[in-house]
Amino acid sequence: MNDSTLETTAIRVWDWPVRVFHWSLALCVFIAFFTGESEQYSLLHQTLGYAAAGLIAFRLVWGVVGTRYARFQAFVRGPKAVWTYVNSIRQGHAEHHVGHNPVGGVAVLLLMGLVALTALSGWMVAAGDAPGWQEELHELAANTLMMVVAIHVLGVVLSSRLHRENLVAAILSGYKQGHARDGIARSWWVLGLLLLAALMVFIWRQLLL
Repeated sequence: MNDSTLETTAIRVWDWPVRVFHWSLALCVFIAFFTGESEQYSLLHQTLGYAAAGLIAFRLVWGVVGTRYARFQAFVRGPKAVWTYVNSIRQGHAEHHVGHNPVGGVAVLLLMGLVALTALSGWMVAAGDAPGWQEELHELAANTLMMVVAIHVLGVVLSSRLHRENLVAAILSGYKQGHARDGIARSWWVLGLLLLAALMVFIWRQLLL
């Protein structure tokens, strides 16, 4: 049966762990960036940096064993697939993907890599008398990360318009319009809440104990 003849409905695409990871990482990165130059908030800055690193570690595991659209194999594509997607946009009929499109997959990898590099270089700086290049690397990684975040947000807005779907609402609710057969079966809400609880306990212990 052709997909065009199938009715669409709200289907679950993003599980709870992915959604908790996404918004928690965004909040950690945002606050850490704007507290980076303040001596008063240095402990908060470092704590959120370590929390972000922990979130990346979790996402690496979930990208292998997680639900259908959370797995790297679902959205990490080669240059040919990325170019094909970009070319489809240029020709006015953008390919639709239930999960991340190939360009979105590149953005995910870039963001994760830059968060990891920023956290690692920040840890080296905080560990002791850091050489100048480590501080410069930390600052460069953080600034590059924020630039990629801005591009990512712009891409989400443009993709939402191209495909006539609210991608921000989707990553909040976990649901998108699609064919029933394409939805994921489980939301893994318990694991998502455990991840959130672990993050909150870590931050609380670092700041208050």
